[in-house]
This record gives sequence, C-alpha cells and structure tokens, in this order.
Amino acid sequence: MTYEYLLESIWHPPLAFAETSPSALPSELELQALWFAGAFGRNFRTTSGKTVRIVQFGEWNRNAGPDFIQSAIELDGELRTGPLELDPDSGAWESHGHSTNPAFKDVVLHVAFQSDARRNFIRTCEHREVPQVVITGNQLSDALNRPLRETAIAHPGRCVYPLKYLSTAATESLLNEAAAYRATLKATRWLKTEDAHGRDDALFQTTAETLGYHGNSLAMRLLAQRAPLALLKADAHTAEAVLFGTAGFLTPNLHEQAPVDTRDYLRRLWDLWWKNRARFEVTENRSIPWKTHGHRPANHPHRRVGALAALVNAWPQYRRLALARPFVVKPLVDFLQSLGHEFWDTHHTLTSTASAKRIAVFGRSHALELIANHLVPLAMLEGGFSFKSYQKLRNSSPNDKVKRCALRLFGSLKAAQPWTRRVCHHQALLQVYQDFCLEDFSDCNECPFPEQLTQWK
Repeated sequence: MTYEYLLESIWHPPLAFAETSPSALPSELELQALWFAGAFGRNFRTTSGKTVRIVQFGEWNRNAGPDFIQSAIELDGELRTGPLELDPDSGAWESHGHSTNPAFKDVVLHVAFQSDARRNFIRTCEHREVPQVVITGNQLSDALNRPLRETAIAHPGRCVYPLKYLSTAATESLLNEAAAYRATLKATRWLKTEDAHGRDDALFQTTAETLGYHGNSLAMRLLAQRAPLALLKADAHTAEAVLFGTAGFLTPNLHEQAPVDTRDYLRRLWDLWWKNRARFEVTENRSIPWKTHGHRPANHPHRRVGALAALVNAWPQYRRLALARPFVVKPLVDFLQSLGHEFWDTHHTLTSTASAKRIAVFGRSHALELIANHLVPLAMLEGGFSFKSYQKLRNSSPNDKVKRCALRLFGSLKAAQPWTRRVCHHQALLQVYQDFCLEDFSDCNECPFPEQLTQWK
C-alpha cells in the first residue's frame, strides 16, 4: 500500500455544525498570483474548443484596466499579444462591464475559474470576440492544492488507536511516503513557476513567499511578481527602494515621523523611490494586502521586505548555494543566518527605534522552512539530494499546525515526540493533516484514515 492509495479513499461527508468550510475558490488576488506563477500551466482549451498556449505571462497591470499587460498567447497556433483579464467566474466579463469599457478592447484572453449557467459571449466594445478559458476540474484542484477547511478541531482523533499499535517501522514507512508525496507536489509547483519565468525568478518568488511566513505569504509573492528580480538586478542601487515603494511602505513625509536615527535611511529610500515610482507604483485598488498586526516584531512585513532586499544585494552567492547540485544544507543555513543589513540588523520596522541587540535578518526557522518547502524537494527531484539526507535534517521546534496534527494522530505531543524532531516528519504530518483531517467534516467519525491504517504494512 502506498500513500497515494490511501488518498483514493477520501470522500466528503455532510458538513457538521462544529466545522466550517471555506469558499470554493480563494480570493481573486490569490488566483491572479497563482496564474502569474504558472500554477495552472501554459496549455488550455477555450470554451469554443480552440487550443491556447501562454507564450508570455506578461506583467502585472498597475493601473485600471485588465489584470495583466504585454501578454502573448498562441490561439490555434496564431500568435496574439496584448492584455489578459482574469475573473473568478465566466460571467464576470459582462457583469463587471468589461464589454463596454474601452480599456478592455485589446484583451487577447479571458480566464475564469467557474462556469456560468448561462452561455456567455465575450466581446469587446468594438464587438470583437475574446477567447475564453474556464479552468476547472483537476487542472484547478491540482494548482490550488487547497483542502476543504483551514483548520480541524484540535483533539485526539480515531487514528490514535491504530497508530499506537502500528510498529515503529510501519509508522516510519507511512510518514516517509507522505513526506515524499508532499515533496513531489512542491517540486512540481516550483517547476511550473520556473517554466513561466525562469529559474532565478522561481527562486525569488518562493523565497519571498517563505519570508511572508503565515499572514503575508501571498503579499510577499505579489511583491516579488510586481517587482521582478530582473528589474531589481538591472539597477541594484535602487532595488531596496523599489521593493519598499512597490510594497506601499514609503510616503513623502515618512522620514519626518520617524525617530532621528532612522531618518537618513528613510530619506535615502524616498529619494531613490520617487524617481522610479511611475514605473512600479500601483493604484489604490491594486495595492498589496499586508497584515501588519498579530506578528512577533521580528516577523513584521517591513523586516521581511528588508530581508528580501538584502538577498537581492547578495544574489549571486545566494543563488549558488540555494541551487547547488549536489545541494548542501549547512552552507546555505550559515549564509542566511549571517546575512546582514546596516538598518535591519537593529530595527523591527521602518519607524521603530534601534534595538540594543542584533536581530537576525534571515533566521534559522525561515531558512529551514525555505529548505523544506522548496529547495530540498527540487533538489531531490533533480537528483541533487537524497531522501536519506532529507531524513537526517532536524527541525528546531514544531509549529502550531504540526502540533495540531501530532495531537490528532498520536493523542499527545509527548506521544508524538519521536515524529516531531525531523524536517521530513514535519512535512509528512502536514500532508496527512491536509489530506485527511482537513477533508473530513464528521469530526473524525467517518474519516477513512483510521481504517486504512490497519492495513498499512
């Protein structure tokens, strides 16, 4: 029996009162970010049966109008260039007024993620037909990789009993399979971004997402997409200012409101930003949705953008270590932990007073998250890192989601302790939690996982 075989047993019982389901689709902004990252692939078929291949994903539109500009597609082999519009449902072209808006007259493709019961005729104000792609089914679910729920009730589940009597070797085998399965999913996601934007930009986007931690992972990925690495490297002198400006963190009078010891730094950022803002600044309705509250000071989004800027300045060395084949963990962790910045070594935000102690720009926990979620899965797929080496990687401490899964599967954190020490086991627990706990609405009563465990060998 394999882990993939276990997944075949998943079904979705009726919704129970104690458990809630999220909306069928993520936000429109997240769909746009996934599209631009290449998560849905390049090849599609229009609602009228024509083949579509995305040649260039273009760039984010920073003003009113279609979502992406300077895109290029092949429609039945014919090259077309122009803007591209993305909406959650197929009827939005009409309901949003795009059909009469001159700003949308050059759109070459409309992308939607839900079919409308009515047949929609996608036409511009000049009565030109716009080809439409509706992404549904496996192509949608594989890209989203999104469980039905965000959290499951934190208490021991029915799988505690069968796991208790499963041998250590069998439990190890189960978790290894789950970890390998998760690594394959993550490597596949990376390769789609690499195919869409190149290897360097894939590294840049995934690093930014990791720095975003929980609440700002989407915001950081959006920042990396709207201020792409190639443009930042083209003028390294302005890269840091462009990142903070594109993030929406710079205002003309910010330095006047800040403590004296930060004013020179902020003034320098603004002087560089105002010269480049026309190229990167977005309208208010396209601003990046940052979460600035509920974080530990070290995880404030200002610091995360500062860390990304520090990496851009050290990009050749970072790229060499992150994408080395064979991949070696320790040199990269040492490099990231030693990464410094004249301002962010001692500040939590753009306007905070200096800290008496040095603050890690890129801490060990973030480094291990990056390695486990992106770099090791890719290296294993490319033959640059063995699963045996993956098994040896130790983690400092389990996060809340890992603890929740450990409690549901093993009954207590103490009982789960042998399986919460290593990076691969963390990833395995997260995958089991996603594939079973977050797909079950019966509060464990009708989840197929416990019965499947009795057959595991």
